[in-house]
Amino acid sequence: MYKYFIRRILFMFSPETAHKITFFILKILSKIPGIAFLLKSLFKIKRNEKTVFGITFPNPVGLAAGLDKDAEVFDMLGYFGFGFVEIGTVTPKAQIGNSKPRLFRLKKDKALINRMGFNNKGVDYTVEQLRKRKSNIIIGGNIGKNKITPNNDAVSDYKKCFIKLYPLVDYFVVNISSPNTPGLRELQEREPLKNLLEELVALNKKEKKEKPILLKIAPDLNNAQIDDVLQIINETGTNGIVATNTTIERTNLSYSTDYVSDIGAGGLSGKPIKKRSLDIVRYINKKTNGKLPIIGVGGIMSAKDAIDMIEAGADLVQIYTGFIYEGTALIKKINRLVNYEL
Repeated sequence: MYKYFIRRILFMFSPETAHKITFFILKILSKIPGIAFLLKSLFKIKRNEKTVFGITFPNPVGLAAGLDKDAEVFDMLGYFGFGFVEIGTVTPKAQIGNSKPRLFRLKKDKALINRMGFNNKGVDYTVEQLRKRKSNIIIGGNIGKNKITPNNDAVSDYKKCFIKLYPLVDYFVVNISSPNTPGLRELQEREPLKNLLEELVALNKKEKKEKPILLKIAPDLNNAQIDDVLQIINETGTNGIVATNTTIERTNLSYSTDYVSDIGAGGLSGKPIKKRSLDIVRYINKKTNGKLPIIGVGGIMSAKDAIDMIEAGADLVQIYTGFIYEGTALIKKINRLVNYEL
């Protein structure tokens, strides 16, 4: 139904307009008595539990950050069968993000290019939304820095988000790998990254119950850079890694160079980045002897793609672009194939 009816209607609009329409409908539905029971019945997913970094996930399929930036519809998304939902990226202050248009479909390649720029309503608004949680959906808090914050003050932004979200999320993801905030990826370099993670881990240890902290990395890192990241994760006691974010590369596309150039800067997601994301997950898993928890994300457009990611070493998977193109059916298809008892 989604691919042949709903998607066709949504794709008549610009990507951001389609997003707003979808969220408007979800918010309306959330206010209708009995809708939660109906949706959970329609989209019932078998329990396919996996315990990772101390959290037992009902199933391994999560929604990646970027869709529910302000934690406005996470309960509804959970009713569609997701085992967990990652909200954000959240920044201390609200910001409008980059100028529009900033989100583009590459339909022939089942891909998206975005340069959203951490548009969100700020951490205080997100806190208000999370306090309204009605379900037991597992929530990840993806945190970042404001565009106007210089890198030498970035740690302060991450700490502010961590402190305010701590009581309301189940795990954290430190986003230093988006290509759409100027200078952000410089935080992936050894010294700033180590300092950032040390500060967050120290802050975490002050709490009665520590929340897992994961690092989200770019698919554009080379193996030497990944080795540095893994060493820092080990030294700081960071709990896991999310691999990967969107890429600035423009390979594996069927569109002309001129067409893609006209779209401009931004991160590419979807089917074209599957191989690179898989390669990185496989590399990390091998380098760490399978001991570092990995959430695999990037190019998962089918159940087979998810199985490939898990076989490469991912403990959990996330979808975003695949959800846009394939709809809720993709969640159920993945769960039908995944069996951690095998």
